[in-house]
Amino acid sequence: MTVGKGRADEHEKEGPQEKAPSARPALRLVTAAAHDRTRLVACLLLSALSVGLSLVVPRLLGAVTDLVVAGVRGAGGVDLTAAGRLLVLAAVLVLASAAAAWGRGRLAQSVAQGTAYRLREAVSAKLSRLPMAYLDGRPRGDVLSRMTNDIENTSMTLQQALTQITAALLTLAGLLAAMLWLSPALTVVAVGMLVSSALVTQALARHSRPQYARQWDAVGEVNAFVEEAVTGHTELVAGGRTDRAGQAFAERNRRLYRAGLRAQFLAGVMSPATTFIGYLGYVLVAVLGGVRAASGELSVGDVQAFVTYTLQLGGPASAVASVVGVLQSGLSSARRVLVLLDAPETHEPARTTARPHDVSGRIRFDDVTFGYTPDRVLFEGLSFEAAPGETVAIVGPTGAGKSTVVNLLLGFHAPWSGRVLLDGTDIAELPRDILHRRVRAVLQDPWLFTGTIAENIAYGVDHASEDDIRRAARAARADHFVRALPHGYATVVGEDGGGLSTGQMQLIALARVFLCDPEVLVLDEATSAVDARTELLIREATARLRRGRTSIVIAHRLSTVRDADTILVMEDGRVVERGRHAELAARSGRYAALHARLDGGWSDTTT
Repeated sequence: MTVGKGRADEHEKEGPQEKAPSARPALRLVTAAAHDRTRLVACLLLSALSVGLSLVVPRLLGAVTDLVVAGVRGAGGVDLTAAGRLLVLAAVLVLASAAAAWGRGRLAQSVAQGTAYRLREAVSAKLSRLPMAYLDGRPRGDVLSRMTNDIENTSMTLQQALTQITAALLTLAGLLAAMLWLSPALTVVAVGMLVSSALVTQALARHSRPQYARQWDAVGEVNAFVEEAVTGHTELVAGGRTDRAGQAFAERNRRLYRAGLRAQFLAGVMSPATTFIGYLGYVLVAVLGGVRAASGELSVGDVQAFVTYTLQLGGPASAVASVVGVLQSGLSSARRVLVLLDAPETHEPARTTARPHDVSGRIRFDDVTFGYTPDRVLFEGLSFEAAPGETVAIVGPTGAGKSTVVNLLLGFHAPWSGRVLLDGTDIAELPRDILHRRVRAVLQDPWLFTGTIAENIAYGVDHASEDDIRRAARAARADHFVRALPHGYATVVGEDGGGLSTGQMQLIALARVFLCDPEVLVLDEATSAVDARTELLIREATARLRRGRTSIVIAHRLSTVRDADTILVMEDGRVVERGRHAELAARSGRYAALHARLDGGWSDTTT
């Protein structure tokens, strides 16, 4: 049994129903980026400067053309000095525009990375505040994908929005202003081309948006499956299910391929379509401009500048079209991140909440009703009490609700009605850190994080000294094997134990609880087989750990049941029998039947 992760046989999972973000993803993204307000404003100013300088260059080149034409037609010849000054000025403006664009890019990158950093921080903090039911109802890989892939994609989209899209929109505005000043009639032709391009882009964007949403959902499914397959690789191989897993992965991969193909196809159509419209407008402007130059309405230099502006007009239009697909992809990712950030949180009591004066470790379930899904009640009116220092063993068949008792006691889930009390205080009124400092759990499958053995033992205890760590390891019967390792307590281990056996990992987990010294111990006895010596060490350590503490034990060993002060026999979410081993065995009831059926299967090293 895994505490905090409801068993599949205890409750059925329903697909998570996610609500849309509380505001539009684009608006939320801009708000997040506004945290770097100075850089953001500087980025926009540099973008405007770069665009403004680039718009002056065609006018300078047009003036050079007019000088050449006037010189050819007149008797004085071409004024090379004036033309040279204009060309040098144009070159300087081009370099200045490029420098401003480079600075804009660096600032945009800084703003985007800063936004991604804050989003990762927000998601990391959010995960610690999410109710266990949220994580139970979703594949772990999908949650990881939102924190990594989706945030990175959102960051890239923001960076492109600050560089390409912003510059393109400013360029469009500047070009239209310059073109109107030169020739309103020719501008109408150019604007017609621009409107046609915008309509095509809008139509394609409307169709691509749901495709990108499906693509990123498919990415989350693939990541979730891969994470599950890697975690359970040993079981897949041992169970001969690798072929079946390969087929399941292939199906998810095909869905991702199809979703990505549809999304990228629509995005790929945008740029060619807008480019074609742009060149069509360019041809029309060139022809009409030539007619006006011949009639004397415009100078040759003005026509040249206008044609250059028209050619440039297609650039930002194409840029906007090409980035629209990326923007839709990024907004789909942003939506997935924001849905996670907007998810309902576990209620955290105020730090000023009154603390219980009695810290003896009395546990009481008071008329608790609970279920994992609204349509299925698991507990109804569950009541029992564990006195200070008492060991309560919970036994029962699979699906009886044993793990749910532990989940409620640790605050992973909240009762629908009734209360779970610790020393007379409802645990819902206790801040989580206070609750988990007073109630500690040792699970079937011990968890180690990447770090040294000393760091793993000290996990959850601030400023633990080396002597404290070694003392806890000795109490847990772990000191002997830790000192035998090449690097002793400095040995680096990971989630898989780093070469440690399951039994050794369990001893380290027990040492961690010894160091915390809680009033209440929640023990889910391991059912996995370990060698006889390690089994004896674990029994000695758990017996010592229970001494003087209130202990709630999900019992799998007959010796634990015999030593318990109270045994709760659970069935279908109800306590059907309670008492000590001898009296329950003599009743010929559920416990006696369970004992007779499992006597050979329970570990009883005393016989």
